[in-house]
Amino acid sequence: MATRAEGINPVVRDRLVCPQDLGELINAGDELYNPRLRVAYAIDEVGIPNMLIDDARSVSDDEHERLTAKDA
Repeated sequence: MATRAEGINPVVRDRLVCPQDLGELINAGDELYNPRLRVAYAIDEVGIPNMLIDDARSVSDDEHERLTAKDA
């Protein structure tokens, strides 16, 4: 079963960047993750990412390690 991040249209996904630093985002299940700032952006049940800075979720050190290990 594909995650919400994997379900985003590839053309759209290639253009999505972090609104804070304009850098690349990592697919993180039902979120898109910025490992540089350690913030995650939720993707709703219809597959639309919430890219509002104020709605971004801070990620703990343990979760950061888990998310970046998967990417490495």
